[in-house]
Amino acid sequence: MRTPWADGPEYVTQCPIRPGATYTYRFTIEDQEGTLWWHAHSRWLRATVYGAIVIFPKFGSSYPFPKPNLEVPIILGEWWNRNIIDVMRQALFTGAAPNVSDAYTINGQPGDLYRCSSKATTKISVKSGETILLRVINAALNQQLFFSIANHKLTVVEADANYHKPFTTRVIMVAPGQTTNVLLTADQPPARYYMAASAYATAQNAPFDNTTTTAILEYQNAQSGSSSRPVLPQLPTFNDTATVTAFTSQFRSILPTNVKVPTQIDENLFFTVGLGLINCTPGPRCQGPNNTRFAASMNNVSFVLPRRTSLQQAAYQNIPGIFTTDFPPVPPVKFDYTGNVSRALWQPTSGTKLYKLKFGSNVQIVLQDTAIVTTEDHPIHLHGYHFFVVGQGFGNFNPQTDTSKFNLVDPPVRNTIDVPVGGWAVIRFVADNPGEIHVIFFPVY
Repeated sequence: MRTPWADGPEYVTQCPIRPGATYTYRFTIEDQEGTLWWHAHSRWLRATVYGAIVIFPKFGSSYPFPKPNLEVPIILGEWWNRNIIDVMRQALFTGAAPNVSDAYTINGQPGDLYRCSSKATTKISVKSGETILLRVINAALNQQLFFSIANHKLTVVEADANYHKPFTTRVIMVAPGQTTNVLLTADQPPARYYMAASAYATAQNAPFDNTTTTAILEYQNAQSGSSSRPVLPQLPTFNDTATVTAFTSQFRSILPTNVKVPTQIDENLFFTVGLGLINCTPGPRCQGPNNTRFAASMNNVSFVLPRRTSLQQAAYQNIPGIFTTDFPPVPPVKFDYTGNVSRALWQPTSGTKLYKLKFGSNVQIVLQDTAIVTTEDHPIHLHGYHFFVVGQGFGNFNPQTDTSKFNLVDPPVRNTIDVPVGGWAVIRFVADNPGEIHVIFFPVY
């Protein structure tokens, strides 16, 4: 959404809604069709407070594909057996990695592989020959997920409320914050088929929830009274980066004639993204690796949220002492980002640092994963904008060789990008939405 004064993130664009209070969101939909979603943006409440936003074509217009017989939101999420705020507080207190979830969910249910969910498992009823539009949303906190339906092909038609050229696949990968619309045709023998989701996890030796969540696609003319278990899809192994790369490389946008990819760049930014370790005195608050605390870092800066005044309010009212405007446009120290990184670079600085953009400027951001602590893929969301993903690759970004490979004709258009493990992604956008733009990646720290 392009409404910065009602964007939601606590102490960034507005202060949080107080307990017992209410807030009415007013926002404008501009040139968007498809699936978005809403969620809490305070602490870890996003783990359970979320839902779909569906934007239909304008009256008198239609989808750029045959109208489906049925449309169904599929919201992938996570479940903890503990209070999610307690999980977050424990991680922030100890400085260690947060406890992983106990289950994944499809539309709020883990599925009938779990006894507690066997009667409430999500079921979708279809007739033979029908085409269904599944609006798949990954509402998980920080876990990329594979999704597939047994014996059925999925045709991808839209991502993050932007139409893309259709392509067919057996499995999709959806990063946290992303949406992907797929068409499914009920062209298999009448029966019950599992739709399932499981983790795509790339951080070496890091714990993750290695469970599978299920829902059921049920043909209406299937043999009644059948008690046989549905067929499970063959999901990729948890670290199957080759499958993810093959999937993401197929996205090509359908751009309106009045939308152009920026070619002349005014702001050329380079952000490293990843983890860091903060040295501290051994004790209960220093339980990260080798008596440290985990921290999230971009360009060696670990962001600190204000406590009482939002960044946007401070900017508009010229309130001093809330933030500085010295966020580095490039890494303070250039190094072999995905190689053997010196331990001297593992500890970030902390601060509330912003970078100012001139209104109307054409912006390019290189998002580079690092091997600090470990390489892993990173979901990164840009609030208030959709952007062009002009390039992705592995290793260190090389402007001399990689720029020539950019797709400036029909690049994917998204609001959330999953930076490849041990790799990079380059996005472009026009800074034409005044307010506090912010790039977010999803660790708790």
